[in-house]
Amino acid sequence: MKHVSFNSLCFCFFFFCSVFQFNRVSSQNGTERAAVPPRGWNSYNSFSWIISEEEYLKNAEVVANRLKSKGYEYVVVDYLWYRRNVPGAYADSLGFDVIDEWGRMVPDPSRWPSSQGGKGFTEVAKKVHDMGLKFGIHVMRGISTQAVNANTPILDISKGSAYEESGRKWFASDIGDKSRTCGWMKNGFMSVNMDSGASKAFLRSLYQQYADWGVDFVKLDCVFGDDLDLPQISFVSDVLKQLDRPIFFSLSPGKTATPAMAKDVSGLVNMYRITGDDWDNWKDLVFHFNITRDFSAANMIGSTGLLGKSWPDSDMLPFGWLTDPAANEGPHRTTNLSVDEQRTQMTLWCMAKSPIMYGGDLRNIDDATFSLITNPTLLEINSFSSNNMEFLKVASTKVSHSQEKIVKWHSRNMVASVSPILGLTKCSDSDAAGWVTESLNRGLQKICWKANPKHKYETPFCVYKRGSQLAIYKEAASGHDQGDVCLDATQQRKRSSEEFRRGSFFPCRRHENQKWELYSNGTLGNQQSGECAIVKQNDEGIESGVRSWIATGRGGEVYVALFNLNKEKTEISVKISDLAEALPGKGLGQPSCKYREEWSGKEFGVMSGSTIAAPLQTHASALFTINCS
Repeated sequence: MKHVSFNSLCFCFFFFCSVFQFNRVSSQNGTERAAVPPRGWNSYNSFSWIISEEEYLKNAEVVANRLKSKGYEYVVVDYLWYRRNVPGAYADSLGFDVIDEWGRMVPDPSRWPSSQGGKGFTEVAKKVHDMGLKFGIHVMRGISTQAVNANTPILDISKGSAYEESGRKWFASDIGDKSRTCGWMKNGFMSVNMDSGASKAFLRSLYQQYADWGVDFVKLDCVFGDDLDLPQISFVSDVLKQLDRPIFFSLSPGKTATPAMAKDVSGLVNMYRITGDDWDNWKDLVFHFNITRDFSAANMIGSTGLLGKSWPDSDMLPFGWLTDPAANEGPHRTTNLSVDEQRTQMTLWCMAKSPIMYGGDLRNIDDATFSLITNPTLLEINSFSSNNMEFLKVASTKVSHSQEKIVKWHSRNMVASVSPILGLTKCSDSDAAGWVTESLNRGLQKICWKANPKHKYETPFCVYKRGSQLAIYKEAASGHDQGDVCLDATQQRKRSSEEFRRGSFFPCRRHENQKWELYSNGTLGNQQSGECAIVKQNDEGIESGVRSWIATGRGGEVYVALFNLNKEKTEISVKISDLAEALPGKGLGQPSCKYREEWSGKEFGVMSGSTIAAPLQTHASALFTINCS
């Protein structure tokens, strides 16, 4: 591709019972798999990649003793269980992994001592099964770079020896595609050529080994969203169908995932992430409102999946005692989400019927968090509700304390403010072309995004290059130096839901991930990462306003959730007549209808007015249960 060189440009979330019985993943030849959204615990938010066998089993014991009766059954080891936790090792380091003679990842014996002697996860899985739980692991796409560099032979499980085809033995370097590395772990893993018999033999040997270990749940990463690898997903799905052991199939991550993309994979899997990583901040949480709305509207909730159903996954719940993204340390801080924000996240996840995977360290779970994640009304909604959808006919009354006045509007008709978001995407994305340049005075060059303007008075988003200095300013310098900050394409960790939409500016280090070139087709690319800068408009107002979701229960009840996304206290209301129109046949509006609100515990008795309303503090939610029987 021809390009114009610019001296290495730098940019730098009614029903009470004590025991929940769920028929989830059953035998290969029997009951529907994933009949309801799965529920369990995942190690990532609390331990990053460094969790040990002892720490894992202690958390599993809490699940067994306190959460199993509430439907929590999967206990999942997240990524890099095969990486040695030694100096120099981190999320995207190379050369620290433990592999067997066939290039397959095996547990790090220093962290997982029961794996010694070639046992893998067999002993850990047995202990989990003895607790009445199911054992899950995180795995990556394709084959590891370490196996390719070591050029290990490929195992043919049908023969128990090296795979042979066309008169020769096949090795890792024959199947690894170095041009298709994982976007967020480029040093770790790469795709394999799915047209190759050797690649298929390698993947069969992987998943057979997982089944032999006693694995019940596989979370396959770097194959969906931005990193979509449909051929591998399809093949792994077929392999899982053929195994003697049922294995629940999950995909991750979901950066830029769309309902259209999900329709291609939902029938092959049991759950799939629809966002990037979700961490404990409001921007990550609020991003899920539009995404869950879109997947609900596309009828993807509980659609046909692998030997059963599949579920759009909004990611783990980052509550309680946590670590930091891609950190080399375990839990050391409490969640940054307020109590109201945690309730909002749990309510949205359950109304959208997302899988519920708790992410905090269960050894230190507090009573309030435990009460939240075991709330019987929410868990009933999550498992057994239907007609789950965002409800658009919602009004709000914003209370301004400083001016002591009230402003009213219908939230979904309000004009959202328009602001540009600088993000990164694949350079093959046709939407990435839209950059132009012009020269200014005093050696200043301006590079602006002018593609696909949606708003008449939109001001172009621009970055600036001064002379030969390898720095791009987020704003034009106005007679003084604002300091060098560069757009950085480094992906040393999985990006969160919020981060994948925005470019990250860091102090200039002059490394390859901060070198950008403007190509003649209008793309602004970083050769090292293979990504291009793109500007989108934050024109949906997702960080403010109000939202509502509705659903129906298996006992005929109606659930109404109200969400305040504003920074100010807001009263939110819905009309009973509008609810009756959206959910016909539920008897809404009848004199016999009674309702209660979950978080306040208030019983309102018979509905006497024409609306349901709740005054909500910043980022708070309300959950009403209406019974008209």
